[in-house]
Amino acid sequence: MTAITRQVVRRRTSRTAWTGRAMLVPAVAAVCVIALYPLIFSVAASFSESDLGRQFTEWVGGANYGAMFADGVTVPSLARSVVFALASAMLALVGGAVVALCLDVAVRSGRVLRVLLLLPLMTPPVMAGVIWRLMLAPTGGLFNNILQAVAPDAEPVLFLGSSPAAMVSVIVVDAWQWAPFCALLVFAALQTLPSEVYEAAQVDGAGVLQVFRRITFPLILPSLLTTLLLKAVLSFKVFDLVFLMTGGGPGFDTTVSSYEIYRTGFQTFDIGAAAAQTVVFLVLVTIVIVPLNAARRHAEKGAS
Repeated sequence: MTAITRQVVRRRTSRTAWTGRAMLVPAVAAVCVIALYPLIFSVAASFSESDLGRQFTEWVGGANYGAMFADGVTVPSLARSVVFALASAMLALVGGAVVALCLDVAVRSGRVLRVLLLLPLMTPPVMAGVIWRLMLAPTGGLFNNILQAVAPDAEPVLFLGSSPAAMVSVIVVDAWQWAPFCALLVFAALQTLPSEVYEAAQVDGAGVLQVFRRITFPLILPSLLTTLLLKAVLSFKVFDLVFLMTGGGPGFDTTVSSYEIYRTGFQTFDIGAAAAQTVVFLVLVTIVIVPLNAARRHAEKGAS
């Protein structure tokens, strides 16, 4: 290769590299606008006195954080967020996995059932919250009507007006809405499993439970943990169901962090305190998600 040829190749390589970098500019700009700027703004606002009309009127240091940990509402809401996210994610995953296994057995009817499974997922959260609130109502609600028909002398159950029934109800509704999402992910993982392994297990006379415990579960465990991770992230950001079904009540029993941040920022108009709550909430979500992600990676290495 002559010197002129090498120079041409270097120019083309450099031009290609700069073209690739230029194509990344829109993506980098979008990340900065959508993620980086709100994060920087929230961290800065958490150390200031800010409201909806005027931001950064005064730097207050860690006063917002001190007030947040002393108000008696924010810290319990963080704990409720963890309970809600993990309980809803596990319930949706278990329900979705059961449905996916049933779909895997009845592959011929899988297409029709998959369409039916998508119905809860396609239901807007606002619609789901309103419908379930009506169904769980103490007077005229579906479940209390059934209870009255079975036991006419029984008192109506306050599904959304008593503790811990209110939190359990919201968890069940959220899991119901997202179970199809989990079912489709698990079903897709089941479809990728090698058939030769199951044929060998049948030849060896393995039973259904043995096949599931020794073959199916270890092979789909990475997919299960990935689905659990995704669902946990979605559950942490729940707001609409709480807003529509319970309004954070009774008392503060269903006030999760996302709803408390909304209440602080848009009902009391304390943007600085809401920003501090957001930063702490972000740290909490990271603390919960990192071990789940590590477990997922470990499972992937074990399955490979």
